Amino acid sequence: MTSTADPAEQLAEQLSATTLLRFATAGSVDDGKSTLVGRLLHDSKSVLADQLEAVEHASRSRGQNAPDLALLTDGLRAEREQGITIDVAYRYFATPRRRFILADTPGHVQYTRNMVTGASTAELTVILVDARNGVVEQTRRHAAIAALLRVPHVVLAVNKMDLVGYEESVFAAIAEEFTAYASELGVPEITAIPISALAGDNVVDASATMDWYGGPTFLEHLETVPVSHDLTVPLPSAGGTPSLARFPVQYVIRPQTAEHPDYRGYAGQIAAGTFRVGESVTVLPSGRTSTIAGIDLLGTPVDVAWTPQSATLLLADDIDISRGDIIVPSGDAPATTQDVEATVCHVADQPLTVGQRVLLKHTTRTVKAIVKDIPSRLTLDDLSQHPAPGQLVANDIGRVRVRTAEPLALDAYADSRRTGSFLLIDPADGTTLAAGMAGESFASEAAPVQDDEGWDF
Repeated sequence: MTSTADPAEQLAEQLSATTLLRFATAGSVDDGKSTLVGRLLHDSKSVLADQLEAVEHASRSRGQNAPDLALLTDGLRAEREQGITIDVAYRYFATPRRRFILADTPGHVQYTRNMVTGASTAELTVILVDARNGVVEQTRRHAAIAALLRVPHVVLAVNKMDLVGYEESVFAAIAEEFTAYASELGVPEITAIPISALAGDNVVDASATMDWYGGPTFLEHLETVPVSHDLTVPLPSAGGTPSLARFPVQYVIRPQTAEHPDYRGYAGQIAAGTFRVGESVTVLPSGRTSTIAGIDLLGTPVDVAWTPQSATLLLADDIDISRGDIIVPSGDAPATTQDVEATVCHVADQPLTVGQRVLLKHTTRTVKAIVKDIPSRLTLDDLSQHPAPGQLVANDIGRVRVRTAEPLALDAYADSRRTGSFLLIDPADGTTLAAGMAGESFASEAAPVQDDEGWDF
């Protein structure tokens, strides 16, 4: 009997069984982030035998009786010598229920930019707290960064419960304090889990010593939390409705062969939403309109494609389209602008100053720009704004106003993390200066509006 199901629906059904979750870990120094990651990899059988043997050998050479699972992620020599995480360590593993990309980020204040890098693409952030110390300054800083980056799910992992006698009251007090703070920042979902990474309690297997906790284990939560790019679920927008659709063009395909003499396809990765054959679309920044005549996916014609698939769109009309243009539904086209107001995380050693000429990279489009103003710098400790700092240095987070040489179809970061983000680049050597998020920093804040006279592009 021949199946009549749509091939795209069949593909979605097959892939949705093993959806991908990107998550990042954060926390203060010595809260046990790397140990938690190592325990997670070890207990989920995601460590190769030779890797475990190398860790056991390194642990013995340091006089430790048991394997130091933190060494599975602390790969740099300086990290192992100091027992800390410096760089962002990415690990890939899978269970029968889901695939994972994990970013183990450093806890030191001077490596805040590394935490921003690791969490920028995460659907979930794990913030560790030492049960003995409770919520500290760095905990609040990382919660603020998660809120700033609009990470939809935050897990509070109260670690080292074994060192406080597995007391429920200790966990409850920390969870209450953190939840109240994170809720004020606008974090949409907070899940608190008591764990002991060293002993393995509630990491992969349920703890026998914390029978008062009835929630999921750490891995269970990772396997079941809904993610924004599940192939059968539309991306949620700020209002909770099905999201906008965005297709940045990466490459124009023109074979001009005897087999395909008139083929003109626009290739790229769908950044948000869904595109269907027959849909009316607008090309930005030109504003020209057309209709989707066909969609090719992995060399096969399909009727529908969705984020984060890489596809080729064919339009009914011959339009001048090149790399950097964005194809959007005609009924949901964003306004183009040359004036960008945003929050940026400065990641370079050299400062960002008013009047500095930069390159702004938004999706696949890179344009010349100039920093017109730096109205304020955010102090993450208490979320206060330091007005008119004049410049931003490494690890600073601040508001900027940038004028671009060409118009951009920029969404608010609150609506789309992919098409609301951008990079500022040094045109001299290509160094990434800052990562930007268009629109407001937090839900309660509004960006100041100032005069743009004197622009000299």
